Amino acid sequence: MALTQQLARVSPQYLAQCRAAAEVAHDGDPGWDPPAEDTVDLDWAIWGLICFCQRMRIEGPCVQVLKRSISGDPGGDVEFLDHPEVYDGFDSPPALLAPAAAAEVARGLAALDIGEVLTCLPVNDVEAAEACGFRGFDGHPREYLVGHFVLLRSFYLIAGQRGLAVLTWTD
Repeated sequence: MALTQQLARVSPQYLAQCRAAAEVAHDGDPGWDPPAEDTVDLDWAIWGLICFCQRMRIEGPCVQVLKRSISGDPGGDVEFLDHPEVYDGFDSPPALLAPAAAAEVARGLAALDIGEVLTCLPVNDVEAAEACGFRGFDGHPREYLVGHFVLLRSFYLIAGQRGLAVLTWTD
């Protein structure tokens, strides 16, 4: 079973609804079921992008904003989502980026030039994959990284525009 990075855009009202459901359910089930258009599976692309940036010692806010986008912020009062109906329990429970934090991350991602970040990505397929921590990757990872970064940036842009929180977890 492969682990992948999951994100969901939700309103504070939806979180309150799930919290209330968890409080009354005999098994603590929060009734977590955000709309499919407000969820995204980033596979493991952003982990590889972070690994690459760290290995290449890319300076600036790149690594910080990428990490925050998939790790959330400390706290957040979402312990009620620590439930098997939400995630498989293999990694840390879901973490929250409140609407203002999600908008801040959206601005940070918008400011990143992914082409510039990947200028030193090796041309050789195997070397490029290894630079990202991808063992056994088939082909060159550039398109994979760019595509998932664009998806991440768009996801957060919409969250910021709609005033939504973002939940992050690994499943």
